[in-house]
Amino acid sequence: MILGTGQGEALGEIDVEAALPYDAVPGFTRSTAVGHRGRLVCGRLCESPIVVMEGRCHWYEGTPAWRIAFPVRVMHALGVRLLVVTNAAGAVNPRFRVGDLMVIEDQINLMSANPLMGPAFGSSMERRPRTGSLYDPVLIDRACAIARQKGVACHRGVYVALSGPNYETRAEYRFVRMIGGDVVGMSTVPEVLVASQLGLRVFGLSTVTNVCRPDALDQTSGEDIVRAALAAQDKLGAILRGIAGEMISTARSSERECR
Repeated sequence: MILGTGQGEALGEIDVEAALPYDAVPGFTRSTAVGHRGRLVCGRLCESPIVVMEGRCHWYEGTPAWRIAFPVRVMHALGVRLLVVTNAAGAVNPRFRVGDLMVIEDQINLMSANPLMGPAFGSSMERRPRTGSLYDPVLIDRACAIARQKGVACHRGVYVALSGPNYETRAEYRFVRMIGGDVVGMSTVPEVLVASQLGLRVFGLSTVTNVCRPDALDQTSGEDIVRAALAAQDKLGAILRGIAGEMISTARSSERECR
């Protein structure tokens, strides 16, 4: 899992086996963004092995796109087959409210950066992976069902990534909505593109931390975003733990069938 702004504690108790700051892991870059702890945790959640990134790096921090997504390649090498990504995002869909969750169905890359550019990682890697269905439809449906069971406000929608670090202008908010976006942020896309190249299943969740109304624009700060993300951690954690439980049940059923 890659946890976004203010979401490092969303999972609750993990049976931690190892925890390392990013600058202690070769190839990782230390995050300088507000609300990103910058720690790699290996352990177990709901009896399942898990690798968790508590925070991420962003393109606006000066980190190249390929390096932002490098941890996904490390996770894949460790045997990870499902990538879960979360983020804090601003809603451009007027139906969304602060504190709502959105299951990501698709994404639009407006970052002017792509982690698949540059030297290839291995001759067997597909340079142009299929991106028609980046996010796993089975997990999307299951997450929405879990949200209904928990009484959590959860939508489906499209995540649009811009470079940042500034928040968007009124015209940019209108443009994002016009092209089909529901929320806008500054992350996630690089990691998901590399996960697609590696053949990983992907599940994504956005926490709505502010609502972007072009005609009545409020002032937003990084501290406001972190506070809103922290307030929604329990709801986010409920969905993530539910998905983890589903994966364990599915794996155990497969093992029984094989026997």
